[in-house]
Amino acid sequence: MTQASYFIEPDELETLRTNENLIIIDLCKAKQYAQAHIPEAHFINYGDIVKIDKPVMGLLPDNEIFSAFLSNLGITSKSLIVAYDDEGGGCAARFVWTLNVFGHTTAVVLNGGLHSWANEGHELSNVTPDKPAPSNYKVAKTHHHTATRAFIQTHLDDDKVAILDARSLAEYSGTKKFAEKAGRIPGAIHYEWTEAMDQNNNLRHLPNEDIQKRLDDLGITADKEVVCYCQSHHRSAYSWLILKSLGYENVLGYPGSWSDWGNNPDTPIEI
Repeated sequence: MTQASYFIEPDELETLRTNENLIIIDLCKAKQYAQAHIPEAHFINYGDIVKIDKPVMGLLPDNEIFSAFLSNLGITSKSLIVAYDDEGGGCAARFVWTLNVFGHTTAVVLNGGLHSWANEGHELSNVTPDKPAPSNYKVAKTHHHTATRAFIQTHLDDDKVAILDARSLAEYSGTKKFAEKAGRIPGAIHYEWTEAMDQNNNLRHLPNEDIQKRLDDLGITADKEVVCYCQSHHRSAYSWLILKSLGYENVLGYPGSWSDWGNNPDTPIEI
């Protein structure tokens, strides 16, 4: 598992289960975890990996809080982290993106999550694993993989920067509103996060060539710096993961996303 890897298949995870550095993270709903999860997976609440400063949601956690959180999971710099959820990868992708921002790059998402694991005959458990010994792992935010509101505002007319809006078409067009302002960031290109998923293959992502063709048609090409956003950089974290898995070098996530942009009085919008 290298930094170039962003997804792992269930069969690959099976071969890793004896690796002493492996830590499996479950970001499903609590009820689902209690009922059935991947053996030895540690459950975490999505709310524990994001910071809220209302009305802005989905911000990055503070260094000390996130360090303590990872330490309590027994995570160290050597840990190989596999994250999964039961929604196709949004929550898991946000965790992996956050880890990358904090400098922990050996982290991947299980392709298809619990759907592919369970539906393809892999073992499930309802036993909660023992709490690991705290690792005293210290991490700190970097500027990698993130875009700020100021960065986006200064690049709205930059042909070398593409802004990917991963929200629903209703949100993108302004007919559905979850902030003070409705609409989109000027020039943003709509590519809803679920467009990359194969509904007929246990919510895995579509074949790379199919996704790449769609992105090329939209003008979200690999030669550009791409900023991914949604309402809070949950759905768009999956978009970030997809682009990184395709080999895009410059892909940024916007913490806060529309909850930041759409609630700021000084930001331009487009409808």
